[in-house]
Amino acid sequence: MARDRFHYVVRTALEKEGWTITADSYQISVGEVDFEIDLAAEILVAERENDKIAVEIKSFIGRSNVSEFHTALGQFINYQVALSEVDPERKLYLAIPESIYKSFFQRRFTRSMVERFQISLLIYDEKQEVIVQWL
Repeated sequence: MARDRFHYVVRTALEKEGWTITADSYQISVGEVDFEIDLAAEILVAERENDKIAVEIKSFIGRSNVSEFHTALGQFINYQVALSEVDPERKLYLAIPESIYKSFFQRRFTRSMVERFQISLLIYDEKQEVIVQWL
């Protein structure tokens, strides 16, 4: 499996926030279709039950942000549907660099697509290896 350029940055950022990585490549199957989400993590919080997430990591370092977004959106929707069938308690996030969030993800079309398809975002700082924002 080819890892995204910032795979380990996001993993480190999650661990810094107390998340335990339970799968470093979360593989699920629905029907006869196999999916591979970059990370799965869980965190225990004393006052509530387990929070479970799956994270698809994207770096947006290709030639076209529109093309990268198209791919990320398609994967996110596929993974979201698959998770709803096999692991409905796990929330899916799309992890993107802060610089991309502040530029490309502020465009009206991108914002409307994120809202329309209910994409939960995890924004990370690739230099500091921290999560900047959960949306």
